Amino acid sequence: MSRVGKAPIELPKGAEVAFDEQTITVKGPLGTLSQARHPKVGVEIVDGKVQFTVLDESREANAMSGTLRAIVNNLVTGVTKGFERKLTLIGVGYKAQVQGDKLNLSLGFSHPVVHTLPAGVKAETPTPTEIVIKGSNKQAVGQVAAEIRAYRPPEPYKGKGVRYSDERVVIKETKKK
Repeated sequence: MSRVGKAPIELPKGAEVAFDEQTITVKGPLGTLSQARHPKVGVEIVDGKVQFTVLDESREANAMSGTLRAIVNNLVTGVTKGFERKLTLIGVGYKAQVQGDKLNLSLGFSHPVVHTLPAGVKAETPTPTEIVIKGSNKQAVGQVAAEIRAYRPPEPYKGKGVRYSDERVVIKETKKK
């Protein structure tokens, strides 16, 4: 069995896990998330811990036990603590502001860029050049951050653009005469 799949998931206070034939549902203070269940992976709750077992000795079942365990662990973390991703705008005149479920971005184009946030994902702008994306679904938070970064990825000569706060951009040397 997968090393990751063998490790049980500790359920923190306020988190509840329920499962049936097709889905695994996790409820917590920040909402409810669900995940489709794989038919070759067994799920059980023992002493407040969620454990995964392989139902047959195939390679696919072994791989899916670790994958499903990691996804359910992210669901438990999401409904108890939540996830966040920080973006930084670098460039003269680059700024962002949140209006309801829309994020208005000025990224040096001739027009403002308006990004509509999906349900369950919120954005904050502590300063005009910082964006904090928060939500309980790790995949959705990462996808929104990637879409915003894709409007103006950091360019390699001056480093201007939208980048993750922990991202390092290697600056290229300019052409010499």
